[in-house]
Amino acid sequence: MPGRIEDYALIGDLQTAALVGRDGSIDWLCLPRFDSPTCFAALLGDDEQGHWRLAPVGATVCTSRSYRGDSLVLETLWETPTGTVKVIDFMPQRDATPDVMRIVEGVSGSVPMRAELRLRFDYGRVVPWMRRTDHHRVAVAGPDSVWVRGHSSIHTYGKDFATIGEFTVKAGERVPIVLSWLPSHRSSPPRQDAEKSLQETLNAWQEWASVSKYRGPYRDAVVRSLVVLKALTFEPTGGIVAAVTASLPEQIGGERNWDYRFCWLRDSTMTLSALLCGGYVEEASAWREWLLRAIAGDPADLQTMYGVGGERRLPETVADWLPGYEGSAPVRFGNAAVDQLQLDVYGEVIDTLHLAMVAGVPMERHVWGLVKALMSFLEQHWQEPDEGLWEVRGGRRHFVHSKIMCWVAFDRAVKMAEATGMPGPVARWRAARDAVHADVCAHGYDPELGSFTQSYGSKDLDAATLFVVKSGFLPPDDPRVVGTVEAVRKHLDHGGFVRRYSTGTAEDTEVDGLSGEEGAFLACSFWLVDALIAIGRKDQARELFERVSGLSNDLGLISEEWDPEAGRQLGNTPQAFTHVALVNTAFQLDPN
Repeated sequence: MPGRIEDYALIGDLQTAALVGRDGSIDWLCLPRFDSPTCFAALLGDDEQGHWRLAPVGATVCTSRSYRGDSLVLETLWETPTGTVKVIDFMPQRDATPDVMRIVEGVSGSVPMRAELRLRFDYGRVVPWMRRTDHHRVAVAGPDSVWVRGHSSIHTYGKDFATIGEFTVKAGERVPIVLSWLPSHRSSPPRQDAEKSLQETLNAWQEWASVSKYRGPYRDAVVRSLVVLKALTFEPTGGIVAAVTASLPEQIGGERNWDYRFCWLRDSTMTLSALLCGGYVEEASAWREWLLRAIAGDPADLQTMYGVGGERRLPETVADWLPGYEGSAPVRFGNAAVDQLQLDVYGEVIDTLHLAMVAGVPMERHVWGLVKALMSFLEQHWQEPDEGLWEVRGGRRHFVHSKIMCWVAFDRAVKMAEATGMPGPVARWRAARDAVHADVCAHGYDPELGSFTQSYGSKDLDAATLFVVKSGFLPPDDPRVVGTVEAVRKHLDHGGFVRRYSTGTAEDTEVDGLSGEEGAFLACSFWLVDALIAIGRKDQARELFERVSGLSNDLGLISEEWDPEAGRQLGNTPQAFTHVALVNTAFQLDPN
């Protein structure tokens, strides 16, 4: 069975990524892209869905593990009765083929090792045909082929539709194993020097991490989060996926299981802010360019998410042959939320372009033309209900956060026009900005609760209403802001952290269309930290920040949610939204 979500380490090559458990097993890997079908999917079932375990004979859990420096090179230490070994796992930044490299290093004594490779293509459905050729084991099925080359000292044989490798490592010895993917119609991949690739990978990550501008007390957490964001980047296009996994549950055994291997427009402003704060202007510019390419076209067709290459069709399917993580079904690939109307994304896109302009990225005429087209659509549609930030499946409503982000769109468009002198109907945008503001204050605020609510006419609360201060919609000292912060802090508390919104009641199910509950949403907990800073409660903010960031695993990785009762991470991992929020909030706490 797979480990806990926090048991997994991340390795990647800036086009896809693998998850490695404390037991030495790679239980998740999609090849050749983040959103490709898996060759290892034990994470969503068991070993039969595909995995690659490399560990001392008889060992179950490693002694310790860490990344080397600020890299994404994982070192796992195993202490056994006969000696100690280290397994070095990494994916070199891609040249010709995607490769996973594992080097076993003898530290002391003599340790018998066992590797079990169980390849299953197409999300665990297809057992490939295995053959041996030119010192490789080759697995082929349909469009996929995987080539595995190990040291000559490894004795390999087939058993139960898996390939077993056995060898012994003595102190000072290093035994490499390289796994490469190729389209099945291609000939063998180029031979890779694992030791050379290791040094090049270490150098590349260390050089990248050294750019970070953060100098505050949370340096390790911030730099690790920035490294995660880089690892979630699809380098050929600049797109950043929300997570490397699909269908990890927001409630163990529940149905809230989604595919996050896509790029959400909603993340764009906060991601750009985190990258710029960290000093990564090149990555921020690449993300902006991906955004502009993805959204080009009719403004009415703007989607909440796109594929890593800007793909628009992301149909949601159910993989009924997979049992799901700890029995959490259904397992979904693709995401039906792509077809929803979510008006807030217009605000996020315009805010991203404004942020880029302020950071010094020129406002080209073709970009300004896109801005005007988006604003023309929003002028006609901001008064409509939508599915909102949380992509609810219970029907459209007038979500307060969506309206606030419509206000953001008009506000930032006005600011860009004023700063650049670009032509546009600025007077109309100002009027629309004022109309949205009045509408939200009249219908989105409940005087009895002393707080903005989730939607017009509702008594429910929503952590996204914290954007009333994060966005500049109202000043921090406005009593309605303070009241909203207090209400979220009190009524959406979940074990000292923050829920997105209430779940589990009949009324809640009507809103999001789903049964069951979920954990505390960690990005929302960071938003509360930001809000506390804004209203002058920095000590409370710092205490909460340290509690939330402390939920990261031993490697500094953090998922989407936290179950305070079971004390474990939930949801897809590692989650860009969470790591982005951590970086932005750390800079808010210690701006210098």
